Amino acid sequence: MPIRREHFQFSLVLAGGMTICWLVFSYCASVSLTQVNRQVVLNHRLQRKQAKLMEPVRTDVLTVTPWLAPIVWEGTFDPQVIDEAFMSQNLTIATTVFAVGRYTRFLRDFLESAEKHFMVGLDVHYYVFTDLPGDVPNNVTLGVGRLLSIVRVPKFDRWQEISLRRMELIQTAIKDHIHRGANYIFCLDVDMRFHGRVGPEALGRLVAAIHPWFYMYPRSQFPYERRTVSTAYIPMDQGDFYYQANIFGGALEDVHRLTKTCREHLEVDKSVGVEAVWQEESHLNWYLLRNKPTKLLSPEYVWDDAKGQDAKEIKLVRFSSVIKNKAEVRENL
Repeated sequence: MPIRREHFQFSLVLAGGMTICWLVFSYCASVSLTQVNRQVVLNHRLQRKQAKLMEPVRTDVLTVTPWLAPIVWEGTFDPQVIDEAFMSQNLTIATTVFAVGRYTRFLRDFLESAEKHFMVGLDVHYYVFTDLPGDVPNNVTLGVGRLLSIVRVPKFDRWQEISLRRMELIQTAIKDHIHRGANYIFCLDVDMRFHGRVGPEALGRLVAAIHPWFYMYPRSQFPYERRTVSTAYIPMDQGDFYYQANIFGGALEDVHRLTKTCREHLEVDKSVGVEAVWQEESHLNWYLLRNKPTKLLSPEYVWDDAKGQDAKEIKLVRFSSVIKNKAEVRENL
């Protein structure tokens, strides 16, 4: 009899503990959803439609990472469902773009194509970092809720210096003024053009894009920084994907942390006379290896026009690097 009583008491305590744990978990989960994902609210019609999308729709490509972050491809999301979830939340997307030296020539096409395809229906504030404010086109028609601000930067001695300083300048801009008027931020290259929708399906806490030249390669062939002398060093047996610095973004706090860390590492390298093989992109890859992105953009979102469009897995090119004579636009090689 005493043994049964003890078993009963133990079971009662265990059940009570499990109940408390469940309540705590439910509360924390509700707080998390309220604070982080409160904007994802669908009406009943779209909830039924979304349920039909729960089955895999792409079997020819990887659509989720080993750490369960989604990889966004054409066919893996319903634009109507995504727009319903985000459009009513009064979101502002800060967008940084560097147009320095001869790269100002790409700015008009970048902006005009962005106005057709980038975060359409959401407020966007472009921050153009340039040493030539007079070359920023002032007659590009921006939609309602779309703004453009010029951030003056010095002229750099080498084109590599632009890459090396970009993390510092973005971090400073977020801290000084961007944080007051935006929910998310995307950092984009100017020698790019939008061809298709890049919408709120790309939003997440920390977002990175898979490089179009290396997404089919084994990690041993990724062009990581392999010298141990650099803070961007990644050993041969490590690596998830190779990310391109042409587009990355996320929540302001997360991108601020990324740019601050990369800036600090770049400064450490500079103090010992080291420059990573791909400047800030090498440091970006180091950071994202240790701080996993919460969402990945497929090569559709960072294509290279030089690759052509023969890749059968690429159903829609959304954002791509334009073909150019790099020796002609890059000053002080």
